[in-house]
Amino acid sequence: VQLQASGGGLVQAGGSLRLSCVVSGSINNFGAMGWYRQAPGKQRDMVAIIRYSGITNYADSVKGRFTISRDNVQNTVYLQMNSLKFEDTAVYYCRAMGRSDYWGQGTLVTVSS
Repeated sequence: VQLQASGGGLVQAGGSLRLSCVVSGSINNFGAMGWYRQAPGKQRDMVAIIRYSGITNYADSVKGRFTISRDNVQNTVYLQMNSLKFEDTAVYYCRAMGRSDYWGQGTLVTVSS
């Protein structure tokens, strides 16, 4: 299984980006899909998770600004990020969670203040 993340880039504070994560295989094979991020010198933290049931969970720092969604036909998970802040700057990783866990390669999001 491979996860290909894309959509990162440089954006001004207050702007928006949409990240995509394409899974090579059926996304329905996993109980949950998630987005994580790692800022320089910090640990990797959960940003958002969407479960097979459609239930979502968000880190407190992104609630109301980020939205995770999934397209079961395209085997893709999205992260819509609005009202971006400087502190959202990080490498964002997608993760597929099931009997085994898989990680994408990461996509860099840089928010200029």
